[in-house]
Amino acid sequence: MTDFSLARRLTAEALGTALLLAVVIGSGIMGERLAAGNTAIALLGNTLATGAALVVLITVFGPISGAHFNPAVSLIMAIRGELTWKVAAAYLPCQVLGAVLGVWIAHAMFGEPIMQVSLKLREGPAQAFAEFVATFGLLATILGVVRFKPDFTAIAVGLYITAAYWFTASTSFANPAVTLARSLSDTFAGIAPRSAPAFILAQLAGAVAASLVFGWLLKARPVVRPALAEPSEIASPKAASFG
Repeated sequence: MTDFSLARRLTAEALGTALLLAVVIGSGIMGERLAAGNTAIALLGNTLATGAALVVLITVFGPISGAHFNPAVSLIMAIRGELTWKVAAAYLPCQVLGAVLGVWIAHAMFGEPIMQVSLKLREGPAQAFAEFVATFGLLATILGVVRFKPDFTAIAVGLYITAAYWFTASTSFANPAVTLARSLSDTFAGIAPRSAPAFILAQLAGAVAASLVFGWLLKARPVVRPALAEPSEIASPKAASFG
């Protein structure tokens, strides 16, 4: 990553997260309006827009800030020593504020009241466990792809979130900032504030679990190579012959 100033990195995190939430909320509103009551079609529209936007946003902002857009990702990068704690602490409020701004942008675009509180309950142990799995998988994707094929990160994350929308019971929030912001939207992609704490705890637990598992899994054993012989010990062609 190029050495951009902290101000530029923080702006990238805030702007990228805002655009991400504008896509999540906006595509949810559009999908619900056009689907004529068909929730599957609305969710499909929400899914495809979010996955596609992630590819673009990570490609654009990744070289500047790493394109975390997610406190759980920043936390793990700090734990792994790939981001200083000072910078990680500065990222978090920018991600949350950017996410809230993105929700308000989506509301404004669709003529919705700017200030809202979601009434959509997403509760129960199954939903919380789904968020654990969703976030574990997201961090597994990031850590694995960054290790083996870093240029593929944007596409891999977009594909994973697209899939996770459908294979998790919670539709894969996998992001504490996103969860907080979506509690401020009483639309298709919203979550009631009372449901948010369990989601956030599960997300943080899933991120830490992924860091531990993949910290071990991706740690290759050092290759021990035999020491080269001293020049005097290397047989000459004549000495090596049998005649």
